[in-house]
Parts: sequence; C-alpha cells; structure tokens
Amino acid sequence: MAVKEKVGIVVSDKMQKTVVVAVENRSAHPKYGKIVVKTTKFKAHDEEDKTREGDRVKIRETRPLSRTKRWEVVEILSSSSEA
Repeated sequence: MAVKEKVGIVVSDKMQKTVVVAVENRSAHPKYGKIVVKTTKFKAHDEEDKTREGDRVKIRETRPLSRTKRWEVVEILSSSSEA
C-alpha cells in the first residue's frame, strides 16, 4: 500500500511534540461545478519541535501514536518567518 502524504499549514503548535496541520481539499461540486474548499485538521508528531504556527509542512501517515495522532511531520516546506 502506498504511503499517504499531505501538504498543509500548521495552525497550532501549543502541544509538546505535536502540531495541528490544516489541509485544504479543493474539488468541484458534483452538480453545480463550483470549486468547494474543505479543510481537514490532522494532529502530527513533530519530534524536534521545530515547526511553528504558519509553517507549510509535509506530513506522512504512520502507525497510531496516540488516540488522535496518526501523522508525522516529514519536512518543513516554508517557514512562517520567511514570508
């Protein structure tokens, strides 16, 4: 089975070694054709606590690490301090 990877923006880094990443899914409405944006939040493991709020990150699916945490941060694509 292929490893699932997603790209999103960190919306919260208040927990220890955990960040909340918001991933946008854009799709056309089946009947009307308008582009609908759906946002899903994932809790991801960040071992070194490097990511900050506003960073753009890539996350990968992993084994369950806690009750709600099933993703891990792979890399920081862009930092919020750069913008």
